[in-house]
Amino acid sequence: MSDESAARPGPVRVPRFGLSGKLLVLTILFVMIAEVLIYVPLVANFRVNWLRDRLASAYTAALVLDAAPNGMVSDSLAKQILDSIGARAVAMKMGTRRRLLAVGEAPPPISHDFDMRSVGTVDAIVDAFTMMLDTRKGVMRVVGPAPMGGDYIEIVLDEPPLRQAMLRYSVGLLLISLLISGISAALVYLALHYMFVRPMRRITANMTAFRADPENADRVIAPSARADEIGVAERELATMQSELASMLQQKNRLAALGLAVSKINHDLRNLLTSAQLFSDRLSSLPDPGVQRFAPKLMRALERAIAFCQSTLSYGRLQEPPPERKPILLEPLVEEVHETLGLSPDAPIRWISAVERGLTVEADYEQLFRILLNLARNAVQALESRAARDPGRDQIRITGRREGAVVVIEVSDTGPGFSDKARAHLFEAFQGSTRTGGAGLGLAIAAELVRAHGGDIRLVEGTIGATLRLTIPDRAVELSAHRGARAQG
Repeated sequence: MSDESAARPGPVRVPRFGLSGKLLVLTILFVMIAEVLIYVPLVANFRVNWLRDRLASAYTAALVLDAAPNGMVSDSLAKQILDSIGARAVAMKMGTRRRLLAVGEAPPPISHDFDMRSVGTVDAIVDAFTMMLDTRKGVMRVVGPAPMGGDYIEIVLDEPPLRQAMLRYSVGLLLISLLISGISAALVYLALHYMFVRPMRRITANMTAFRADPENADRVIAPSARADEIGVAERELATMQSELASMLQQKNRLAALGLAVSKINHDLRNLLTSAQLFSDRLSSLPDPGVQRFAPKLMRALERAIAFCQSTLSYGRLQEPPPERKPILLEPLVEEVHETLGLSPDAPIRWISAVERGLTVEADYEQLFRILLNLARNAVQALESRAARDPGRDQIRITGRREGAVVVIEVSDTGPGFSDKARAHLFEAFQGSTRTGGAGLGLAIAAELVRAHGGDIRLVEGTIGATLRLTIPDRAVELSAHRGARAQG
């Protein structure tokens, strides 16, 4: 498998169970839990009320039976009274005497005893589900407060009628709950789907599309006007995608530039070598003008060949370390002037204001490149104007020493830098102020200055543009200095 195929991203896997499905399941689950929490106490309360209704009917029956002459009623009347309350027997305890008011057929053994005089919530729930889950056709004894000053009244009831009533109530409650819960779940699901799931799907789809073509500015997400966290996420994602697309375009441009330079480097170096041979022949001519300019031409060709040999150094983001030594700044500035080809009658005035005898500890070739890039940028800025005015258009280079630091300023009276160029002044392909400019001059100059341990910045509040660079003297190794003195 090739590196290209290995690095190529695979297809995006769409989840089978997405956020929308999970939201639906969670909504149904939470609604069911809520229904259970509502259903359980309602069923328990229904059972308690059903039994209390039977006890209330038994109160009335007890009053009727107690009002009978001698407390005796016929068997047929007793059966009618028991059938009206759905009981097998009714008894009441008064003091130490327990009186059986009415009884039908002999009931089977009691399956459950329920005391309705004190009913706890937990006990009511447990008793309700015990009754519903017990399928035996047993009877139960229910005890409640008695009328007429009695201690308590008790009735014996069949369990199936209560169980059937509870089941009918459960079915009705279930149907109503399903209707209410279905409507509630649908509303909650639609609200959450509209507020969260749809925006997340939009963000996910955009991220997938942007991943397929990150350099396409049309793939950058258009943030909505939402002020919540979704809106913040959309705006931050749009900013990140824009910066990433710009960075990728810049890197591709750097790669294309490196490829182009690598292609022309070999042939250009050969052509410069041939030109150097011709300049050697020119140096042998006796003409005074040729003798004056031939050494400068040879020096320029040698420097150009050296530049060609190191053209890829910037592409590797690493310049060779500077070979620092004390050099006179004034002759170097004059060489930059001659290299630019600004004659005395040129429309751009050149002013050199370097302190006499000023020395700077720097790499000669690298400092030459720094000043040449800055001066050439100044020339191009002045040439961008439609009208030329020699009295106005000028380039000034000043140099002075401030303690252990040499300060060099390159200024011009051109239009200055735009706000966009100021934001990325020393970044490759970002600080160009003219159409077609590559924006590499300031980036190269900044890299070389920092390699000397110095700094470069734009001076604010000046006419045109003024760039100030500072180069500190090398720190003296005290141990090495003391060793040299001891040997001396």
